[in-house]
Amino acid sequence: MKPPSPAAASSPAAKPPPRSSPAPVGHGVVFVRTDLGRSVRLPALVQHITKRARRSTLRNGADSIEMIEHCMSALHGLGIDNIEIDVTGPELPGMDGSALPYIEVLQSAGLVEQQAEKQILRISEPVEVRDGDATLIASPPNGDEFQILYDLDYGKQNPIGQQLFAYTLNGEFAADIAPARTFVLKHEADTLRARGMGLHLKPGEILVLDANGPIGTEYRFPNEPVRHKVLDLIGDLYLLGCTIRGKIIAYKSGHNLNHALVRKLAEMLNAQRNAQMSLAAPVMDIKAISRVLPHRYPMLLVDRVIELDGDRRAVGIKNVSMNELFFQGHYPGTPVMPGVLIIEALAQLSGLLLSRKLEHSGKIAMLISLDKVKIRRPVVPGDQLILEAENIRVKARTGHVKCRALVGQDIAAEAIIKFMLVDAEP
Repeated sequence: MKPPSPAAASSPAAKPPPRSSPAPVGHGVVFVRTDLGRSVRLPALVQHITKRARRSTLRNGADSIEMIEHCMSALHGLGIDNIEIDVTGPELPGMDGSALPYIEVLQSAGLVEQQAEKQILRISEPVEVRDGDATLIASPPNGDEFQILYDLDYGKQNPIGQQLFAYTLNGEFAADIAPARTFVLKHEADTLRARGMGLHLKPGEILVLDANGPIGTEYRFPNEPVRHKVLDLIGDLYLLGCTIRGKIIAYKSGHNLNHALVRKLAEMLNAQRNAQMSLAAPVMDIKAISRVLPHRYPMLLVDRVIELDGDRRAVGIKNVSMNELFFQGHYPGTPVMPGVLIIEALAQLSGLLLSRKLEHSGKIAMLISLDKVKIRRPVVPGDQLILEAENIRVKARTGHVKCRALVGQDIAAEAIIKFMLVDAEP
């Protein structure tokens, strides 16, 4: 779904939410910095997250956008998949410290159904991340739901204490989660103010807590702190690029641990997508591949290409058979595919990807260097290698491609491959 362009709306405090505009199917959530004299696009995906204390920040080169989690939570809660959001500064407005102002402006704009199937990750096996005693676990769902159980534990001597909250993401997000505000303990607020931070905020515009409870305001919920932690978690999980079916169990989790879990879930999502694509009709079959690559048996190591996203990304398949010529001499008693041939297969897929850029240039790509090469698991007869190549950059004379090969959800090999672009033979 996508919202049409709303006018900027007023908010309880500080600046209004940024402007948003419609986006096509498959576009995803993208923030656009419009204040830099050039258009800087920051896709809201975990691979663009940079580490910041107590917030989620996207980075693209030297440019960034801070504190996206409340907006992301609102988008996730409303089920908005495709949207472009213009931002006129380095940080999204905090407003009242909740997601409610974002919900209000998005709801006032209205939502539009799109003619495409919603992308969903169904968690297939437990995934766990830890940081000290903080823990975050994702496990398969009960039925077809996205559930969160959060245990916020500040200890008995703290005004927050321990709060438990269970929530199932549904149409009540705007009432049950969105109003919960960012909270901070008084001594933490004093430290931040001493550093010149938050001086523009008045009592009640953020939830400051001392031994007697909120200062200058009242709780919106008796357990508002733990509800806000759930709000942040819902926003951070949307950095996966799709919603989830599964159960999330959190203990003392914050943004950095949330991001760590999303990175693991992204690997699961990628493996599931590759498994689905491996059954689909090829974008390039072996005949089409042979017309582009100069390799032939036994050195042609890409069986088919199942995805080509312009000249940006390619996904290919190599079915590893016991009939491969190299198994006759490479550990014949315990056949293992040579790691250098896995890298060669990745280089060939990269050549197919770069050929999209070089189609009318009269040049071909020749491998000149390998960097960050890692062979992570053996590949044996019967395995199906999913080959991925992502264009990092192409200049006049060189091309850089980031590659990896997977067997199921496991990374078998990865490398950054550099090519020299040379004139093709007449």
